[in-house]
Amino acid sequence: SFQSSTMRRRGVGVAAIQKKQEMQAKFSAKGNELAGEQLRLFSQQLDAFTVRLEDFAHKHRDEIKKNSQFRRHFQEMCSSVGVDPLASGKGFWAEKLGMGDFYYELAVQIVEVCLSTNHINGGIMTVEELRTRLLRSRSRTRKETITADDVLRAVEKLKVLGNGFELIPLGGGRFLVQSVPGELSMDHSRVLQLAEDAAYVTKELIIDRLRWDEARAQSVLDHLVKEGLAWVDSQPTDTVQYWVPSLFLQQYCHSSSSTSVSDSLHSTVY
Repeated sequence: SFQSSTMRRRGVGVAAIQKKQEMQAKFSAKGNELAGEQLRLFSQQLDAFTVRLEDFAHKHRDEIKKNSQFRRHFQEMCSSVGVDPLASGKGFWAEKLGMGDFYYELAVQIVEVCLSTNHINGGIMTVEELRTRLLRSRSRTRKETITADDVLRAVEKLKVLGNGFELIPLGGGRFLVQSVPGELSMDHSRVLQLAEDAAYVTKELIIDRLRWDEARAQSVLDHLVKEGLAWVDSQPTDTVQYWVPSLFLQQYCHSSSSTSVSDSLHSTVY
């Protein structure tokens, strides 16, 4: 009859759907099995690589600590497998290799240098100036070199202490190190970037280059002066110049004098 024929067609349709669902379940199970196997193999390879990395680190410990280029390549190898030699003061990386000790000690010295110059530069210093002062503060008998990359890594670790140490990008891979509490807005950072070439800015320059209105430009400049990050110089012309002490190094970093810019500023002020 028509009804029985309809029921048979429905039965065939349900069976087809069930068969399709069973096939999908089998494919899904097989896919999970293959994914699990790949994950297991990858985990084994990663464990083996980590062991070899530890052996390499132990064998070349002295060279890693003394040779800045070697140390950077080692850091890159660690990063490629998700290993952070500086993540903890415990375990192999700190106890056997001493990498933790190197950066923790460097971080302490960075704090000391920044605190000693805050009254001069307002708590902002170029990475180059900070590195120069760190090298001068270290004993001549020490063979460990310090690179800008080392300084950046150490400052990154100091950021866990809270609002106090920050890196302000200037562009082109260059940074300022901020060592005083208080966040700088994007406006403040853009003005500091604008001041990089000449170590100073003017309100007129900000208005022209950044296309800001006068009130916005003056507000940022007033904040930088208030926080000690910029000095006002109204002598040269009718245009007021706002000098950034931490950027003076950009003008004199190639000087043959062994006296740092911060020291020169200190002698000028006092």
